[in-house]
Formats: sequence, structure tokens, C-alpha cells
Amino acid sequence: MNWQDRRLLDLFGIEHPILQAPMAGVTSPQLAIATSEAGALGSIAGAMLSLDGLRQEFQVVKQGTSRSFNVNFFVHKPPAVDAARDARWRQRLAPYYQELGVPADAKGPSRAAFDGAACDLVLEFKPKVASFHFGLPDRTLMQRLKGAKILVIGSATTAEEARWLEGEGVDAVIAQGAEAGGHRGMFLTDDIARQAGTMALVPQVVDAVKVPVIAAGGIGDGRGIAAALALGAAGVQIGTAFMLTPEAKTAPMHRAALKKANDNSTTLTNVFTGRPARGIVNRVVSEVGPMSPDAPAFPLAAEAMQPLRGPAEAKGSTDFTALWSGQAPTLAREMPAGELVAAMVRETGAAFSRARG
Repeated sequence: MNWQDRRLLDLFGIEHPILQAPMAGVTSPQLAIATSEAGALGSIAGAMLSLDGLRQEFQVVKQGTSRSFNVNFFVHKPPAVDAARDARWRQRLAPYYQELGVPADAKGPSRAAFDGAACDLVLEFKPKVASFHFGLPDRTLMQRLKGAKILVIGSATTAEEARWLEGEGVDAVIAQGAEAGGHRGMFLTDDIARQAGTMALVPQVVDAVKVPVIAAGGIGDGRGIAAALALGAAGVQIGTAFMLTPEAKTAPMHRAALKKANDNSTTLTNVFTGRPARGIVNRVVSEVGPMSPDAPAFPLAAEAMQPLRGPAEAKGSTDFTALWSGQAPTLAREMPAGELVAAMVRETGAAFSRARG
């Protein structure tokens, strides 16, 4: 494939303008290695890892490939605990606790934001790229990353967010459309009802910034890649399409749900973490959400929701499992990640050939 726009290829040192999305809980070092070895940009997800866990993943990836890869973090501001809201949330979930025999005071893990200790680890292993969700780290940490020649990219859900990211010095912007699976990257707005889809968002972000734009959301094959590039994107970020690869850590029940899902299976919900995220509709999403006013702010809602997952899954149920997925689950393919990248590249070439007639 002769890519006409080489901005990301030259910036990241990759062969194909495809980024494997850093899906927390699903991405593995093996997935990142396979993707990078295929000429795209593999990613590891630091959002749910301890520092020891992140160190281990860095070590595996560094041993597995000498090519460029990305590490991703959340940069949310820890919310103030609202005791009354937390009590309402636990009261709302109390019938499920009783149904599954979970102690009323059970508490799941939270999610830590990127901090100085995580930055130290990034500087030690020096990945080519560090990406951030929900904004950017504070300027001191940004300066440390940039000073080490680590490229920084961030997610935007509006042209305003993209301009803000560019103003803070990012090297590229991920334009995340409403179709994307997982958490919204929004940080200057919280109104999901007004979020634009990928096809509408990308050209407006391209017009708003000078840095390369990476399209994300609903892209799962070469047709979507070609469409995004035609709209002015320099590359794409793809997540759900990688979730059925053998290298992904997607749990068996999650894989089964993805295989059954279709274009009408997902919604945006805050019931799992307190922040809007796209996933496959299940019982708790239907009964408590999709968007619950009782859910505490991110990531506090997860502390009460997470204890329900294990007991339910032990009974073969995904009623309380966050089944993250974008709007194009049918485009996910059961094939090795390297083969998937190669297939997408071929499909993109074919799509452009058809367009040329």
C-alpha cells in the first residue's frame, strides 16, 4: 500500500497509519507486539494496571519488538466523595447484592490517574508514544514527556477539545466519534447527546487543527479506513475489530457477546464507572441505566458495581459485566492481529481502487 499521507508514518516510525486502540482490560502485550510487528502502532493500556503490572507489560513488549508502540493512561481528576450519592447508588444496587449473596459493604478497585510515578516508569522504558484520555496530564508531566522526546497524543470528542489539545502541545489528535466503544474521551463537555459521529467529527477537527488527526469510532475494516483518510484524517485508531484476535485478553463471555452483537446492540452508559462508555446492552444497563443520575462520578461508581461481576459470571451470566464494544461489532474478526492488520491494509487499497473507478 502506497500511503499518500505519510505524516503519522514518519512521526511514529510505522508502516501503516493504523493504531490499535489501548483497551483497558482487553489489550495485552502480545496484542501490542503483534500489531507493531505488522507495521501498525500497537498499544498497551495503563489505566487499570498497578505500577508493577505496567512495568511487566513494558518489559514484555520491549523484549518482543523493537518497533514503535504506544502506552495509554487516564488523566481524570479524582472526584470528591459524595456520601449521600454513594449511599443512593448502593441502595439502587442493593437488590442485586442480595440476589447474588454479595456482602453489602463489598468494594471493588478504583482507577488511578496518570501521576509522577507513572511518568517515571514511562521515562524509564521510553515508548515512542504516550496517549491520554479525558484531557492531558499537568504541564510539569507533559514537559517531562516532551523533554524525553516521547510523542504525546490525546482524545477529542469536539473541535474545541482538539484545539485545546493542540494548544497544550500534542503531536496528534484522536478524533473520537460517538460510535467508538469504551469511555468517551470528552473533557470540556459532558453532554453525550450532542456528541458527533466519526464521519461528521473528523473533517471538522481536521479543519480546526494543524497537527495530524487520527479518526476513531466505528472503523473496523479497509472501507472505514479509506473513508476516514478521504475526510482528511492522517490515520485511524481501531479497537473493537481487534477484540476477537487470539492475542486480545477479551474474556470468553465477552467474546461470545461480541459474536452475537449487531449494529443495534450497544449504548452509552455510566452505570459501570460513572462516566459514559459504549458497550453491549445487558441486564444492569437496561434496569439501572443506560445513564443513571444516581451513579457517582468516575471512577467511584465502579467500586460498588464491580463486586457484582464475579459472582454473576461464576453462574455464567454477563448481567453485571461491562461488555465494551463500538457500534460495528460485526466487523471484529477471529484472526491473528498481524493478519488482521495486513487484511485491513489490503482492503484499504481495494477501497481506493474502487473509488478511482
